[in-house]
Amino acid sequence: MKKTALFLLLGILAAGSFSLFIGVKDISPLDLLHAADEEKVQVFLISRIPRLISILCVGMSMSVAGVIMQQIAGNKFISPSTGSTTDWAKLGILTAILFFPGASTGMKIVISCLFAFGGTLLFMRLLKMIQLKDTVLIPLVGIMFGNVINSLTTYIAYKYDLIQNISSWLQGSFTMVLKGRYELLYMGIPLLFTAAVYANKFTIVSMGRDFSKNLGIKYNLTVNLGLIIVSVITSVVIVTIGSIPFIGLIIPNIVSLYRGDNLRGNILEMSLAGGLFLLLCDIISRLIIYPFEIPISVTAGIIGSVVFLYLLFGRRKHHASA
Repeated sequence: MKKTALFLLLGILAAGSFSLFIGVKDISPLDLLHAADEEKVQVFLISRIPRLISILCVGMSMSVAGVIMQQIAGNKFISPSTGSTTDWAKLGILTAILFFPGASTGMKIVISCLFAFGGTLLFMRLLKMIQLKDTVLIPLVGIMFGNVINSLTTYIAYKYDLIQNISSWLQGSFTMVLKGRYELLYMGIPLLFTAAVYANKFTIVSMGRDFSKNLGIKYNLTVNLGLIIVSVITSVVIVTIGSIPFIGLIIPNIVSLYRGDNLRGNILEMSLAGGLFLLLCDIISRLIIYPFEIPISVTAGIIGSVVFLYLLFGRRKHHASA
């Protein structure tokens, strides 16, 4: 295993072990060894472990979803949160609630995924139509496009008195993660392996349609596969946990700064870094007003926005000096 991946894995093990013993219910390792308090053991098994697994699954899958979008769009600042994918997924959830009131979680994911895929594909077509070249302007267009969709979602939710239902997906939180409610996140694991298998093809696709065809890559098929992976991951996370910004944006950029742009060689590090980042955000969220906690989307949003601005102006400064 590479040194970077080993370092990240050790960081996850250390932070994960610490995370398991943070919470309103005071639990220590001795309580588990002696099984003196059955209630504490149940809390550990039903709540703490599922929460840790959920955090790692979300962080790892969202990081890979972000780098796939960046490869397809050929832009380092595109991600599900800046490419309108998240906003379309929320509109899909609202549609499921409106037209299928008794829909299961699986049905909501399917409808949300269809909206996310179609909306992201529309955004990609929009970029080609206006032929934007500025690296910074493209994600800003994506954010504005996403805000339009988000405003439409909010308007419809207010009109049909569903704003509280939708608001639950605006703030990502792991507080309600329990055994039996997080297993859908396992869908991200086979998608991570699929992304690893197609990593080289996604890299070639980022160089353009003509270049891809010359190398024998089926451009449309590869792009659609990438968007399906992104849509499924985004929809599953939003339906299960809620919206968590910036992971798919900043983690691939940070890893590429230190490891280069070899997606096939970096996908393991990106996955582990995403899991570690979200895990640290969760620990901060639970400690800052202990024994209460703030939504992890707030913590990830604040930290992610600072890192995003640094990356944004840093790359802009680098291109200006070049």
